[in-house]
Amino acid sequence: MDDVTQVPLVLGAMMFGTTIDERTSFALLDRFVERGGVWVDTADCYAFWASESGHGGDSERVIGRWLKARPGTTVRIATKLGAEPVEPGSWPQRRAGLSPGAVRKAFDGSLERLGVERVDLLWLHQEDRSVRIEDTVDALQGLAADRFGVSNHPAWLVERGRAHAQATGAKPFDALQLNATYLRPRPGTLPPGVVHRFGVLSDEQADYAKEHGMDVWAYTPLLSGAYDNPMKPIPDVYDHPGNTARIAALDAVAAETGAARGQVVLAWLLSHGLRPMLGGSKVDQLDAALDGVALTLSADQLARLDAADQFDWADPYAGQ
Repeated sequence: MDDVTQVPLVLGAMMFGTTIDERTSFALLDRFVERGGVWVDTADCYAFWASESGHGGDSERVIGRWLKARPGTTVRIATKLGAEPVEPGSWPQRRAGLSPGAVRKAFDGSLERLGVERVDLLWLHQEDRSVRIEDTVDALQGLAADRFGVSNHPAWLVERGRAHAQATGAKPFDALQLNATYLRPRPGTLPPGVVHRFGVLSDEQADYAKEHGMDVWAYTPLLSGAYDNPMKPIPDVYDHPGNTARIAALDAVAAETGAARGQVVLAWLLSHGLRPMLGGSKVDQLDAALDGVALTLSADQLARLDAADQFDWADPYAGQ
């Protein structure tokens, strides 16, 4: 069975091994698999800002130990490279980057920590304009990864990399990982946790992905719990009239379905072809998210959510 027809939610393992201890990490992974989860996402730099060493790798190591302790367990592993600090405290000025040598070294390290011979999806974590994207694409070929994707890259750079891969017979990028949720940040602002100026999914990136049949993974879709946790206010970057209308529509649909706001957001993302990622730290949060991706919204509910701020997500040029 294809993974999309099972559970489309991605389990984000960013804080595994640091603020989420190993026992809890194992419990989350076990529950995810128990409920049909397929994709687990990590990175070589996770989570350097919370680790004792100032370097990443803890998340991959925990996943590697879990895989070793669960022989026969079938999951798909996605990891990222390019954002690991060169020395503790040197990020973002000095990070590993995407040179051919750095790519090969980082990937070897990921395989070792994960205890696997190959990964299902390898992401370029952040763009690196000190390196030609063509050189990075060439370096990816021959690596033990089934697919390649890009996170936090502008659409034009993704296109350049894909064009080079196609021209040389290499495997092109087929996935994007960007921040996306139901609410829209004010123009010129970045939501908390988004550290790259091309980190928020734009209409151009969404359209590009659709036209080229690329997967889009949405990180921080639940605003770190702010949709439903009264102790976590919705960030100020989302405070504008368009979102006032969106919140009202979201509240109405949540009341109609009996679901939480965040669950409606997950269902809405899926309805637009976006694969949401959950980075929760508790099993009950994971269960709620899994219930959310199983929620079916009616055509009328989707239409009202889409039209709340008078913007057609599916076709921004409709009527022009």
